[in-house]
Amino acid sequence: MSSKKEDLLVAAEQLFYQHGFHAIGLKAIVQEADVALMTLYNHFNSKDELILEILTRRSQVYMDYLEQAKQQATGSVAERLAIGHLNWLKHTASNGCMFLRAKEEFASEPDHPIVQLVTSHKEDTRQMFLSNGLTPTEATRLSLLFEGAVSLAEISPIEEVEDALMAMVQHL
Repeated sequence: MSSKKEDLLVAAEQLFYQHGFHAIGLKAIVQEADVALMTLYNHFNSKDELILEILTRRSQVYMDYLEQAKQQATGSVAERLAIGHLNWLKHTASNGCMFLRAKEEFASEPDHPIVQLVTSHKEDTRQMFLSNGLTPTEATRLSLLFEGAVSLAEISPIEEVEDALMAMVQHL
């Protein structure tokens, strides 16, 4: 990937995460990335295409956090996944769920590719839980706990969120 494209993706993700998708225009993105508008259009046909790539990358990074913790941490599968989720929160997601924000902003068009991608991400996460031996009930509960942890991390110290999440996951 070209460094200019990477600069665009990093700048756009940061701006969208801080301000929302509709609040940020392409001009702000190219200015933050320090590239020309034509550079953006050389890599993306539209703002929606840029958003889709950002969310796709973010989903993959999230899944990587879960997978790494599952392989490296100790404890039950649910506890290891929770450690991965907490690491994700600590390093990249202290400002709420970018996926749910995207769904909210594009919800007026339920068939919009961004809404579909968000739905797929949430379903893929639950499927990952199931494929690692959790029952459907456990997968649903873990999803609820993870979503709640993301919300709580916006307003509470991460240490409190971590303690509460781990205590609840142990009783899953």
